Formats: sequence, structure tokens, C-alpha cells
Amino acid sequence: MALYDLKSDLTLAVGINATLSGTTPAAGNIVDLQGYAAVTFAFFTGAVTDAGTAAGFTIKLQESDTTAAADFADVAAADHTGDLTVTSDDDDVAPVGMIGYTGQKRYVRAVVTGTSGTNAVISGAAILGKADYGPADDIAANIAAT
Repeated sequence: MALYDLKSDLTLAVGINATLSGTTPAAGNIVDLQGYAAVTFAFFTGAVTDAGTAAGFTIKLQESDTTAAADFADVAAADHTGDLTVTSDDDDVAPVGMIGYTGQKRYVRAVVTGTSGTNAVISGAAILGKADYGPADDIAANIAAT
């Protein structure tokens, strides 16, 4: 039996919603961490029609102090928890896992990159927590890269 809810303590943002085809990286929405001390990205697959060990995809986080796309850089290993790779065609409509961010930049986004044979749908949510002031907003605004 749940005694407490998390709704008042968390804010939800769209992390990524992309159809992967080949090796072109898919960059997710920019998540603004101002006013929050924690964020975790949770990822799910849609249809995965070609993964396999030689044709899967990997998920990573990038960070920046600005919303300029060119300013984003990969998050250092010490500043995130978890690495995610999908390599099975059986991973249709399934949770992939989560990556937590512990860095110090204001903006974070997910980037998913396939290999030459990748054909898959990936979605992810950014879950922001430890708001400076509560209750937290339910939904964060989407930010476009500049």
C-alpha cells in the first residue's frame, strides 16, 4: 500500500521520441534543470525491426550551459549513472532502462545513435526531482535547440 505519492515532488519532460534509421544520431529535447537538483531519463522502445549485436543502438546524455546545439558535449562517465544499449530485435515495446545525470550543467538532452542496420523507435522521459520549491510543476516546457 502506497502511503505517499511522488507527483508533488516530480516534473516530467519529453526526453526523446525518435525513429532511428542507420547511423544518424537522434538528439532529444533539451531539458532545463534550473530549479531542480536531480534528473533521471527513462527510455522505452517502440518497434525494433533490426537491432542484433551488429545493428543495435546506444543511448547517451549530452550537457551544455546554453541551448545552442553546437554547445552540447557528451556527459563525462563520472557525471552519469548507467549506460544503455539495445541489441535485440525482441526488445519491442519494452523498457530499456534509465540514466541518471549528476553533472553541473543547466541543460541536458539524450542522444540515440544506431549502427548501419538500425531501424527502431525510441522514446524517453526526463524525470526532474528535488525541486528548489514545491510543489513541483507537473510538466516541463519543451526547449528547442538554437
